[in-house]
Amino acid sequence: MSHRNSLITIIALLPLSAAPLSAQTLTPAEQRIRTYLQQHQADEIALLAKSVDIKSQTLDLAGVRAVGQLFADHLTALGFHTRWAPMPASMHRAGHLIAERSGNSGKRLLLIGHLDTVVEGDSLSFARIDSATARGAGSSDMKGGDVVIIEALAALNSVGALTNKSITVVMTGDEEAAGDPLSVARAPLIDAAKQSDIALAFEGGNAHDATVARRGASSWLLTVHGRGAHSAGIFGQGAGYGAVYEAARIINEFRTQLAGQPNLTFNPSVIVGGTDVTYDSTTVSGSAKSKLNIIASNVTVSGDLRFLTESEKDSTRARMREIATHNNLAGTSAEIAFADEYPAMAPTPANYQVLALYDSASRALGYGPVAALDPGRRGAGDISFVAPIITGLDGLGAMGSGSHTPGERVNLATLPMQTERAAILIYRLLR
Repeated sequence: MSHRNSLITIIALLPLSAAPLSAQTLTPAEQRIRTYLQQHQADEIALLAKSVDIKSQTLDLAGVRAVGQLFADHLTALGFHTRWAPMPASMHRAGHLIAERSGNSGKRLLLIGHLDTVVEGDSLSFARIDSATARGAGSSDMKGGDVVIIEALAALNSVGALTNKSITVVMTGDEEAAGDPLSVARAPLIDAAKQSDIALAFEGGNAHDATVARRGASSWLLTVHGRGAHSAGIFGQGAGYGAVYEAARIINEFRTQLAGQPNLTFNPSVIVGGTDVTYDSTTVSGSAKSKLNIIASNVTVSGDLRFLTESEKDSTRARMREIATHNNLAGTSAEIAFADEYPAMAPTPANYQVLALYDSASRALGYGPVAALDPGRRGAGDISFVAPIITGLDGLGAMGSGSHTPGERVNLATLPMQTERAAILIYRLLR
């Protein structure tokens, strides 16, 4: 029986509402893990500060590699074999850090982080605001999560818990702006998942919930055509309604027919229309020009689609396509195209079982219960690419605020909690 099927069998035998009483207390080895982390809190913050001070915006290829080397050095010291998975030069992405330990005992784990940030600047280096808070680019999203991975593994190594265990760490270099094509950009991560049983991802965490489901993301491009003519004839049999009215009809039908479904959203982000229209999908920008007395002949609308399951994505696309191409206003036509970006991470029973183990670890540490986060509150992430393959849990990283902004902060007071909970969860899965 496969590891995955074994885990599902366990689910059928154990209630998800509560962990066994013995799991809600720390074993002597787990207490030693906790003690190690308590004694190395200053080291953890120092590593976080050092990583934040290396600028690593996605397109800063040298910076991304430098952060990767920093973390690779620490993982090598823990007995991991590290390597760099480069991307083709045409993709303009730095590549990914991969670290591996091999063994044949316990679950095979995949730990996921990322090295890149969204914004950078000379004023965004690591700085303490007070004893409980610091600021800096990527401090919580997600160099804080990367540090949680490394320090949790260091604590496990201190009690010999990594011996004969199979663990792969993948820290991608382009999570914030994934390279194109995605099939190449995420191939190393997917390959690692195929050799693993459970994925744990370390995007920003919360005190009382973790992520068993993440919505997938897709883009869509609506192109509408009308008859260019003098505006005096609009609504008439010859000129028709024009592309702008038809685009408005279609977008409004999307809203009236599809809005309000749980975990489903669709957002028209850019619209350009007129006689002469240009649109660049790479920069998500365009231009339009016409005259006030000319019926618009072209409209382009781009947007995104968020969904919880692949079947929901497929059915929504079919409905949007039907709205766009049927019952068009007189003198108009339209077509809509879709492109996959991030697959959905569905809320599987196996994911809930890993959550139950995380909940028991949190209770045993005295941090209280952990519930499932509403997937509508979590965007797409790297774990989504492996979710169709293996069981997973996300949201195990550092807590903070202001991600993707110059005001990004990390909550240092809760960093020990997140690291301890991750370490005990990993320890129990490995056993």
